[in-house]
Amino acid sequence: MKLKLLAVSLSSFALAFMTSCGSSEKAVPDNHQGPAWQSTEKNFSINQIRDLALIYQGGSQRIPWTEDQIEPYVVHKFADGHKDWLFDGFLFLEFADLPECNYAPGYSGKRDARQEDWQRYLDSMFEKGKALDALNSAIETQKAEIGDPGFKHKVVITLPTPLPHQKDWGTIDGRALDFDKVEDAKIACQWYLDQLTDRFANAGFNNLELTGIYWVDEDMWHLDGFTRHIAPYIHEKGLQFVWIPYFKAKGFENWRDLGFDIVYHQPNHFFSKNIPDSRIDEACSLARQHGMGMEFECDENALFQKENSSYDRMNAYMDGFWRHNVFTDAAIAYYTGSHLLLDFVENPCPENQAIMDRLARIIVDRRANPSLVPDNASK
Repeated sequence: MKLKLLAVSLSSFALAFMTSCGSSEKAVPDNHQGPAWQSTEKNFSINQIRDLALIYQGGSQRIPWTEDQIEPYVVHKFADGHKDWLFDGFLFLEFADLPECNYAPGYSGKRDARQEDWQRYLDSMFEKGKALDALNSAIETQKAEIGDPGFKHKVVITLPTPLPHQKDWGTIDGRALDFDKVEDAKIACQWYLDQLTDRFANAGFNNLELTGIYWVDEDMWHLDGFTRHIAPYIHEKGLQFVWIPYFKAKGFENWRDLGFDIVYHQPNHFFSKNIPDSRIDEACSLARQHGMGMEFECDENALFQKENSSYDRMNAYMDGFWRHNVFTDAAIAYYTGSHLLLDFVENPCPENQAIMDRLARIIVDRRANPSLVPDNASK
């Protein structure tokens, strides 16, 4: 698990330090001689979502994600004053409601989430004026200003983890569930998924399309193989099963066998200046080798005004992704901390404008690249 507090777990943070692995926009030359992991024999994954924004929502430690707060993820205002649509997909996720409970292994909540916590988390996504409703409204507002985007924004929503050894989760149809039993864990997941899909279908979100379910546990140490049992039910509902494992997480190379449809590989480079830029190269090469997409990573430490700023490390991701043709060949998920894009807007300076303009131009250009979306993907 990745320690992105409040969005990264301690175990992954430690792993990122344990595994240490030039910035240029040039592609790696054909005659480049480097480590064996720089093989490019296979291809990255593409997906119906080109650019997936991670929105940490649902825990009491989060902002409420009103329309104004989510707007910088919907559209970007460039330095010359013009706006354009930004991300075409949004992943709403949460790993804990701190300090109360955990939705995934390895976090610092007092206890494992119970049925009422799963219900509260689900309810929070459908709260009027926040989260999904705010996203739908923000898109509608921007349509009136800059025109229709020509597509529905796609949404992926988290499935809480049925945590091992939990016997106090709650009951379904009078049956007290024991999460050490695969069938009981499946029943809880199906209960949640039925509610989620029914509520989304009935919510009247004219600008949104539910396309995926996210598995929030970032490795397979705790529930290795369980995802195979719930994947068929997700597929029955016409949804993708999505995963974002940390760098070399247990199970990452076997993601297809685990039932996932699209997986994004985390470099875990941004979070420690002791990790060289070659980590981005290695993570990209492993993702290509195993047919994965990539995660782009930054957080509030990328602000230019921040003491000991990691501004240059955000640029290093863009340089590295150009070197490995990620921007032209791969589906990308974007971790931006708790709300970095909002932080950029609220902390204006030429440098913050410039780095966000650079990233936004890339995303806008990617939307015009038809090769980044499978032929059978919905529009």
